[in-house]
Amino acid sequence: MTYAPIAEIANIDRRAFEQEVRPAAQPVVLRGFAAGWPAVQAARQSIDSAIAYLKRFSHDRPVSAILGEPEIKGRFFYNDDLTGFNFVRGQSPLVPFLDRLLRDRDHARPYAMAVQSVPLPELLPGFAEQNATDLLPPSVVPRMWLGNAIRVATHYDLMENIGVVVVGRRRFTLFPPEQIANLYMGPLELTPAGTPISLVDPDEPDLDRFPLFAKAAEVGRSATLEQGDAIYIPFHWWHAVESLDPVNAFMNYWWNPAPSGMGNPYDALLHALVAIGSLPDDQREAYRSVFDHLVFRSNGDPVAHLPADAKGVLGTPDRTTAARMRATLVDSFTRS
Repeated sequence: MTYAPIAEIANIDRRAFEQEVRPAAQPVVLRGFAAGWPAVQAARQSIDSAIAYLKRFSHDRPVSAILGEPEIKGRFFYNDDLTGFNFVRGQSPLVPFLDRLLRDRDHARPYAMAVQSVPLPELLPGFAEQNATDLLPPSVVPRMWLGNAIRVATHYDLMENIGVVVVGRRRFTLFPPEQIANLYMGPLELTPAGTPISLVDPDEPDLDRFPLFAKAAEVGRSATLEQGDAIYIPFHWWHAVESLDPVNAFMNYWWNPAPSGMGNPYDALLHALVAIGSLPDDQREAYRSVFDHLVFRSNGDPVAHLPADAKGVLGTPDRTTAARMRATLVDSFTRS
């Protein structure tokens, strides 16, 4: 399957990122973003040099890892009946894990291996200080992903995301948030990593089984990132990730610019599924109008006609208002 290319930018700085890239809410490849990082320079020398560099920061504490049989061909996914997954979880000290990557790099059918989303200060203390960016505030803690030639199913994150390829190459395939209906989402409560995944293989989609995916493919975008390249993935954009080489290392930065203390929107979604999803059609349509007007504000400010002290929960939210509303919800749940 061929997709349109993702837009590219070189020599990005924080001002341009904050004032131009993020407001556009479109994915962007940042070519050469980390070309000067010592880890990237080591990777450009050789895989052995890259692994040796990583080992300089390693420790003996075990880290979480996932493992799949050679038969899955690197694609971490569900089992056949969607009751579980085609991989297992375990723990391993980091150095033996890295040594196994090197040992299997020329194997035709290796086990699929990955260490995923570990905060760098925990996994490789000191690494982030030597391989840093000023594009984001220091409070945004980077995470590390290590593995061999694996494929991560199309999913979305509940954060803004900048990812940096340190070792190996990665191909990203992205779809806008509004394509959810055409991506055939898997179970909401059984997910590999917390958010739902698409059941469609974007490389070889089964259009007989998933015909609406053809619409998603029309607006899908893709790019292959080399060592030192980065990608900006806006909030909730669906993305599939394929590691193309036998040894891969990837850093990413997740952050959320939304106000803190207002509650988790995912909790509201789960409650709406129970409270609204089973209503008769006419009642659901009525609530659609209410949500569009009050929550999504498709008609503008729904209480612009009221004085400020009369807007209540429909005015500008703050922590006090949010806490009072949560208390009301908890009381409602308790009584029901």
